Amino acid sequence: MTDVVAREKHACPACGAQAEWNPASQRLVCPFCGTESPYVFDKDTGKIQEIDLVTALRDLPEELRGWHLESRSVQCQSCKAVMVFPAERVGQNCEFCGSPALVPYEEIKAPITPQSLLPFKIGAGRVRDDIRRWFGSKWFAPGNLKRRALVDTVRSLYVPYWTFDAQVHCPWEAEAGHYYYVREEVRDGRGRPQVRQVRKVRWEWASGVVDHFFDDEPVPGTRGMRTDLVRQIEPFPTPELVPYDTGYLSGHVVEHYQVVLVEAANMSREAMRQKLTEMCGAQVPGDTYRNLSIHPEFSRPTFKHVLVPVWFLSYTYGAKAYQVAVNGCTGKIAGDYPKSVWKIALVVIAILLIVMVVLLNAD
Repeated sequence: MTDVVAREKHACPACGAQAEWNPASQRLVCPFCGTESPYVFDKDTGKIQEIDLVTALRDLPEELRGWHLESRSVQCQSCKAVMVFPAERVGQNCEFCGSPALVPYEEIKAPITPQSLLPFKIGAGRVRDDIRRWFGSKWFAPGNLKRRALVDTVRSLYVPYWTFDAQVHCPWEAEAGHYYYVREEVRDGRGRPQVRQVRKVRWEWASGVVDHFFDDEPVPGTRGMRTDLVRQIEPFPTPELVPYDTGYLSGHVVEHYQVVLVEAANMSREAMRQKLTEMCGAQVPGDTYRNLSIHPEFSRPTFKHVLVPVWFLSYTYGAKAYQVAVNGCTGKIAGDYPKSVWKIALVVIAILLIVMVVLLNAD
């Protein structure tokens, strides 16, 4: 993951310390004296732009590259996340796995600048309480998990995402199946004749067209966080995106994308094809279908590189590492947790006892 730090300092007007974006108050607040900063977020500077995908893949404009931040990139040698840190910051553990094994990362030159982001809306206090309640709702979790998981170490991350738009015209053809029933005479186990209803299928060729506009089809750009985990806390409310402003980043870690644009575009196209298959299948008349073939024609593809807010907890229990993620806008939680061997054993014993009682009563 790459961690980004704002070039300009958002100084507290009272003590001069670095003010940080506070999700609870939706303002820049000094973490030392509590003073709210008069910094004004310029939401009207530049409309959030949908970038033409074909042009970008051919020749991305220079103004869309680079973070415009005084920072350095490092890569964790344990989980391979890439982070962007302030140039003056000399000591830092990995924000994902906690490893101190960080080395300079020079492979990503002039990255595509995020043009918009979703600010954090949920504060750290609520997130800690929500995670504790989440742990408490897991019956198989060990009783001491809320204490051992160290929820006070939860961290705020801006995770990179790509979003893609496209207009699609998709002809399709398939064999549509229509059910009908016939009466057939069969013989039972004793050889006696019986009549039963048997379902048959009449197949007919069918065709049609789906016209659909894909808006903000999301593709995570992270490698530091498991894709299945971040997918579980979707959706992020992309209609609420605001123009990129370093004030929102102050006090939070920002990950550098490692899923590059061309890879993300291919992933998005595949996700669109899967959804089109479902849409076309829903159009096939009759009761069932087979041999569905779709022929999508994509036009006007565009993309955005955005940052989304995630609260992230990485902890170890016993010898195993676990992760929990929380959507910084909606509060949706997903993650892993250890299972208590004793609780699982109790459930198994209880089931066996119930089965034994049922069998005894049956006799």
